[in-house]
Amino acid sequence: MDLGLFVALANPYASPEMLAVLGRSAEERGVSSIWVPEHVVLFDEYESQYPYADDGRIPSMPGSGMLEPFTSLAFLAAHTTTVRLATGIVLLPQRNPVYTAKEAANVDYLSGGRFDFGIGVGWLREEFAAVNVPWPNRGKRTDEYIEVLTALWTTDPSEFHGDLYDLPPCSMFPKPVQQPHPPLVFGGESDAALRRTARVGQGWHTFNRLPADVAEPLARLDGFLAEQGRSRADLTITASPYFNGISPEMVEQFAEAGVDQVTALLFADGPDGVEPALDEIQPSLDRARALA
Repeated sequence: MDLGLFVALANPYASPEMLAVLGRSAEERGVSSIWVPEHVVLFDEYESQYPYADDGRIPSMPGSGMLEPFTSLAFLAAHTTTVRLATGIVLLPQRNPVYTAKEAANVDYLSGGRFDFGIGVGWLREEFAAVNVPWPNRGKRTDEYIEVLTALWTTDPSEFHGDLYDLPPCSMFPKPVQQPHPPLVFGGESDAALRRTARVGQGWHTFNRLPADVAEPLARLDGFLAEQGRSRADLTITASPYFNGISPEMVEQFAEAGVDQVTALLFADGPDGVEPALDEIQPSLDRARALA
């Protein structure tokens, strides 16, 4: 069992000094991975429902926002040598896929092949409008963009011709260090998300879960994997309890449920808050290492 960290990187707390301490301290303690989310803009008022809170509102303070994930992970790459660096998750269908392929390959290159690419379709319709991307067909757009990414990472010259995106023959370097490309880890709980995971994923990251909640979606995932001639052995299953907290007993229960890695929420109000926050997680980290 591995234990990673989910860190929202909200300003003003996520300063350069805080990230540097986070990277060094997490690695010294044997944390397996650091996951960072993405929202390019947030709104005071919105109709979309945040799926991980009972009130449908994303927990954020006025005047705060999240650091951009790829540049943040590149910064963390300079302060770490072994911990894996992951997006948890990138909102792929609202991004340009060519720039995204470049940014992901860049993080993998600078980190020496330590990047895990967490991907989701998004839930905040208003954010799609802000970046001038249509909300309908975002699932299909995600699928096509994955093919664009894969072409740019694995072929030269690269090209793709789909219904929603057309990539003329071109070259992109550097290619990712990991071959054939960084692991694709999908978020989302819907059948569509699980089918996408089964079809092209190397991992699934379920969010805001307790151990008792894992069996049902994993059973669905097993069925979709079987349709593709694959099994759960082909994937890394990651679960985040999010605001439910973390404990050694919970880590053990996740392991018994078939989870390979748990990502614990870490919040630090600046560089001086990193070590105390890690101290709270340390017993769970010790239990995870004992189960490895």
